[in-house]
Amino acid sequence: MASDNLHAPRERLSTETLNLHHCIVSIMEELEAVDWYRQRADDCDDEALKKILLHNMREEMEHAAMCLEWMRRNSKEFDGHLREFLFTEDEIADH
Repeated sequence: MASDNLHAPRERLSTETLNLHHCIVSIMEELEAVDWYRQRADDCDDEALKKILLHNMREEMEHAAMCLEWMRRNSKEFDGHLREFLFTEDEIADH
């Protein structure tokens, strides 16, 4: 459960903090699932199963993207960083 890894007592956290926590944990889980499905697809010799695994992987990417957009819409800090770094051709490390 996502709340198991809270670093402060739940009752001391704001609703905004808890919602952001749920979103962050969900993104982590979705990206982990992307990794698992990609590895399984690479290791799979059955082409039909490989297609299913890659389909599942893409759905997990969609879920992660949806959570990331929710986070952008609900956190001014994340919104600023995402606007600075995403969809640009500038060098990433040349901040």
